Amino acid sequence: MALSYKARRRWALVILVIGLPLYIILAVTILNLLGRPPIWVELLVYVGLGVMWALPLKKVFEGIGQADPDAPPSDRD
Repeated sequence: MALSYKARRRWALVILVIGLPLYIILAVTILNLLGRPPIWVELLVYVGLGVMWALPLKKVFEGIGQADPDAPPSDRD
């Protein structure tokens, strides 16, 4: 089931306002549990986690910054 443009915009907002801060807290907590790893390990973990959150949500964020493709031509501008 494909999400409509408005539904994708709403979900993108929820993900960015609520989900992303929770994910950041989770990532920092996981790194704190590891103790103090070498800086390169810490960097790799942060970069990996920074990319991993976006991959499953790619379809939600596609085309959000553009005009609604389902809107009548007069409402697009």
